Amino acid sequence: MQYARNRHGPKNRKTRGKPITPMQDKAIFLIWCGLLLWCFSVQTFAQDLVHKSEFIYQTAPFPSAHASTIVETNGQLVSAWFGGTAEGNPDVAIWVAHQEQDGWSPPTEVANGIQPDGNRYPCWNPVLFQPRDGPLLLFYKVGPNPREWWGLVRMSDDAGRTWSEAVPLPGDILGPIRAKPYQLKNGTLLAGSSTEHDGWVAHMEHFDPGNPHNWSRRQLASREQWQRSVPLNNSEDFGAIQPTILDHGDGQFQALFRSRQGVITESWSNDSGITWDPMVRTSLPNPSAGIDALSLKNGQHLLIYNPTTHGREKLAVALSSNGKDWTLIHVLEDGDGEYSYPSAIQTTNGLVHITYTWKRTRIKHVVLDPKLLTP
Repeated sequence: MQYARNRHGPKNRKTRGKPITPMQDKAIFLIWCGLLLWCFSVQTFAQDLVHKSEFIYQTAPFPSAHASTIVETNGQLVSAWFGGTAEGNPDVAIWVAHQEQDGWSPPTEVANGIQPDGNRYPCWNPVLFQPRDGPLLLFYKVGPNPREWWGLVRMSDDAGRTWSEAVPLPGDILGPIRAKPYQLKNGTLLAGSSTEHDGWVAHMEHFDPGNPHNWSRRQLASREQWQRSVPLNNSEDFGAIQPTILDHGDGQFQALFRSRQGVITESWSNDSGITWDPMVRTSLPNPSAGIDALSLKNGQHLLIYNPTTHGREKLAVALSSNGKDWTLIHVLEDGDGEYSYPSAIQTTNGLVHITYTWKRTRIKHVVLDPKLLTP
């Protein structure tokens, strides 16, 4: 505003030894106005884009929480995560909360790592998934560490209020390792998985429920119902784990991976996930942190990730129309602390729901309006 007040006295101000003309003075004033308008528009856009931002809980019977997952079932939102004294400690269990009319329900423990012989191991990486037909599924891992853990699944017929006993997954099957699976048109689940006992190696798992209307413990525990792909990477080229899956239509799928190489890696399939192209690097940075991706109903694709090569202080959302060219469109967090391991879904009303670890103490829930998602 100083330029507006003093515009009648330009002879007292000089630029590189030359007086500022009235035309230049007016141009400078208009540029400042434009910058202020742009800043206001960006702030307003961010506020409109974020439909809601909240913590799933304020207090809990555990100090540490991580690796959340979210699902819509029977029109309700359910979230789960692992919580305890610290990641990897034996007391770490799987906790669940439901979104009620007046907020989220208090966290409830639904699974732990207590063994028949009395030993207790930590729980890891829950994954909630609601098939088109069948019960709500809760996949998770139990074991002393990611190199030795094993996979289990529980089922719920009442939107996650009560759960079946744990069903051990067969042999070399771990289930979706961190990100949600994808259900193909024929009912088969395509699950991104990985192992860490002999380097970081990713693979895919297919589960055929047989009769999709009659899910059972026997089916989930049967090795005959599962298929496991060959490794998708050589750990000497890429140390890659935790695939997340995008659907590009007509049987074409893209998997994005967390890696140790400072980038997100990718692989493509043109036969509904049966075979996969060799893994290659993308241009997207990754600080060896979990990611999640989501194919929207309008054909676009979202990626929630830490857009750095080191640290988990910044968490952002990127948008793409083809899975190759990504534009960062919104920053969820950027400050001291860890913000990581996002999970994302699009609900029946079209909104995008994201949960993620907030400073390892709480789980945050953010809702975006995809109508405002523009690069």
